[in-house]
Amino acid sequence: MNNSIDQTKEFLLKNLKACFFPFVIFSALALSRLVIPSYLPRYDVLFIVCLFTQWWMIKKGIESIDELKVITLFHLMGLAMEIFKVNQGSWSYPETAFLKIAEVPIYSGFMYASVASYLCQSWRRFEIKLIQMPSPTLSLTLAASIYFNFFTHHFIFDFRWILFGLFFVIFRNTKVIFFVGSKPNKLSLTVTMALCGLLIWGAENLATYLGAWKYAYQHAGWKMVSLQKVNAWMLMSIVSFILVAQLKHVKSQMTFSKNLLST
Repeated sequence: MNNSIDQTKEFLLKNLKACFFPFVIFSALALSRLVIPSYLPRYDVLFIVCLFTQWWMIKKGIESIDELKVITLFHLMGLAMEIFKVNQGSWSYPETAFLKIAEVPIYSGFMYASVASYLCQSWRRFEIKLIQMPSPTLSLTLAASIYFNFFTHHFIFDFRWILFGLFFVIFRNTKVIFFVGSKPNKLSLTVTMALCGLLIWGAENLATYLGAWKYAYQHAGWKMVSLQKVNAWMLMSIVSFILVAQLKHVKSQMTFSKNLLST
């Protein structure tokens, strides 16, 4: 019984540590509603906080340079999507800011980067291993298809349910192995992604409540984000997981080759 409690505590503690970057963003969102310099827009303050946090995490060794590269990629992908979606009227950033591109504050990319940060941190802290992972070509093709469908569904057929079906078929046997203490634990990747989508949807509700951005139906007053958004966040989680998994794989292969050459 005590061993089970200790493992639960360790599991929660590792998750809390992995959530450091998202925690900073939510704290900054909450505090910036109460205290904000009159000479600097709120969105710009959030950008400075995120940038400083990223620098501090690298300086303290909480994140590596390789992880920073992954996080930067997610920042750019997220910012590109935000610019497109905002200009399609999907949601908006109504507050003013100096650091805005096409009505999108640059800090918004850090919200996607924080998801990548959590994945990278979790991967290392839980010593994640994958069983029966599909080929890189198949995985990356699916990830690219999901990402671009977020853009193309505004003009052509929305393939999201077909993409969901492909995900469940391709990854039906993939398992995530993670360690709590010395004990390995196994979870289906499909279940993992469903849980991620649900958790990010919950975080999105808090973020919109704190004014990170607004949907059209939230301008008159905050309302809960539609449950339909869970499937969108699950798809984004799939993209994020596949990219991190492939980058981790490439890194491990490079490390193996380097060690082989040095022997």
